[in-house]
Amino acid sequence: MSHHCHSEATEHDHSHDHGHDHSHEHDADADTGLQDSLFSQVDSERAWCLNESEPNAIKAVFKPWHQRLDTTLVCQSDADEELLIHVPFTSMVKLKSLFIWGGSGEAAPRTLRVFANRDDLDFDNVGDAEPTQTLELIDNAGQPPEYPVRTAKFGSTRSLTLHVPDNYGAEQTSVYYLAFRGEWTELSETPVISVYELKPNAADHKTPNENLSHHSIS
Repeated sequence: MSHHCHSEATEHDHSHDHGHDHSHEHDADADTGLQDSLFSQVDSERAWCLNESEPNAIKAVFKPWHQRLDTTLVCQSDADEELLIHVPFTSMVKLKSLFIWGGSGEAAPRTLRVFANRDDLDFDNVGDAEPTQTLELIDNAGQPPEYPVRTAKFGSTRSLTLHVPDNYGAEQTSVYYLAFRGEWTELSETPVISVYELKPNAADHKTPNENLSHHSIS
């Protein structure tokens, strides 16, 4: 089956102008109940999914922790079992783990290929691309499992692209819940400009006396 490629540019940078950078590692997120949750850092409005059966359905699976078992909102594949999900963050993220859950049936994702900071992927090139990490997902999960990642490879993450190539036997793949844990650093919009002189120019360093004209009196 063929898929529609994602052709719209997704390279816009959204950041908060706080004038300084600092890291955050929460003991518990008040909105979600999930420790070190990145729920508030997901830019769900700019998230997209290729081969979803309903447009923008992916935006609904970024749910608060207390709604993680809600199966009324779902992102389901269309032409076949593949999904390609792009998740931008509003901050610089150090990813520790992720949650992805498609229920306990055959429609649950089986393999997850995770790419950090790849905004250029679609179904034409994702199969040949080297993932940052590949995760084998749990079968027959009654609730969202947590999958640790190699944090060293996700230390400066602005976005994730998640490729689901298969499931456990169904014609369509379902995703009910998608979440992330880690630390995040606010981004400053103020650029740091360094001005320095590569090589001194003697003409620019004349003393006042050297700039005076010399006259001889005869």
